[in-house]
Amino acid sequence: MTPRCIAYPIFFEITIYFSQKECEANLTKNAMNKYVKRYLIDAMSGMAQGLFSSLLIGTIIKTLGQQLLRLGENPIFKFLVDAGNFATDAHVVGAAMAIGIGFAMNVPALVLFSLAAVGSAANVTGGAGGPLAVLLIAIVAAELGCLVSKKTKVDIIVTPAVTILVGALLTVLTAKYIGAAASSIGNLIVWSTKLHPFWMGILVSVVVGVALTLPISSAAICAAFGLVGLAGGAAVAGCCAQMVGFAVLSFKENRWGGILSQGLGTSMLQMPNIIKNPKVWIAPTLASAITGPIATCLFKMEMNGAAVSSGMGTCGLVGQIGVVTGWFSPSETAVAHGAAAISPNFMNWLGLILICFVLPGVLCWAFGKVFRKIGWIKDGDLAL
Repeated sequence: MTPRCIAYPIFFEITIYFSQKECEANLTKNAMNKYVKRYLIDAMSGMAQGLFSSLLIGTIIKTLGQQLLRLGENPIFKFLVDAGNFATDAHVVGAAMAIGIGFAMNVPALVLFSLAAVGSAANVTGGAGGPLAVLLIAIVAAELGCLVSKKTKVDIIVTPAVTILVGALLTVLTAKYIGAAASSIGNLIVWSTKLHPFWMGILVSVVVGVALTLPISSAAICAAFGLVGLAGGAAVAGCCAQMVGFAVLSFKENRWGGILSQGLGTSMLQMPNIIKNPKVWIAPTLASAITGPIATCLFKMEMNGAAVSSGMGTCGLVGQIGVVTGWFSPSETAVAHGAAAISPNFMNWLGLILICFVLPGVLCWAFGKVFRKIGWIKDGDLAL
């Protein structure tokens, strides 16, 4: 047999071997991407929606009622306060988050409804770090509930029982410690921002702003770690820099529709364009690195409303509503960090307007001019 005849089978065997390895690697990668999307993107987004639908809206309604009561006693105003209190109760908030997580994970109905009890228990037991406890425990309980769903003839008993018992067991064993860990990290960030407002203003603003544009939930991250005070203000600044920044930066391509969809919606719409040309992300990120320390050092802008508002930016003006709400009625998390109700002055309002709207727009407009001139951003790069 000639050397060539021997070499061909060996070559084909080697080719098949590496093809198999490549297929295995692709399967592993696809599986990882599936779980990352399910747990890091979908679950966190669902948790954030649960927070919006309970704690955030409840806080706004409650604050509105409290401010109207200053004008005089009125049963309607008192009703607003009571309605807000119902929505912001820790049991209700926990249940809303867990149901949001289950809905985003597309779990069966019996698992979804059972998560209400799981979320309620985890949030109350987790304390200030309850949202992170709810996220982790609800995911595990939901997955185990899915495993037994529709596997028996008494599914209506087995599925809720497994979901609730698993969630309750994990709550008893871990919720307190998960909550304490999340609270400690949040306390460290808040404390560090007070101690080093310039550098932490840059860090928090850039990181949370980037998280907002990525397909993960910056709101859920802020809620999980309880980012309030100056750290919350820096987070709001970073989110606004991304949203308003991209809206102004892409005005040439997207006009007024882009202003509304990105400025009041989400900068996440630009992710496909960022993947094609990462340089388009530089301008909003630079803007966040500038507005963050201006917020913490010059205007000392604090976000003392519900922590979830810190990661919302100008989306539905939730970030700004959180700041204003925090002036009049600080959240429990903010009060724990020493916050108190204030009567906002001219500088408070000026800082809010400049940090959230004016500076991000002006900075990204200027950066955009330069980057388009040097060819980093080309016509059509930011089209939605």
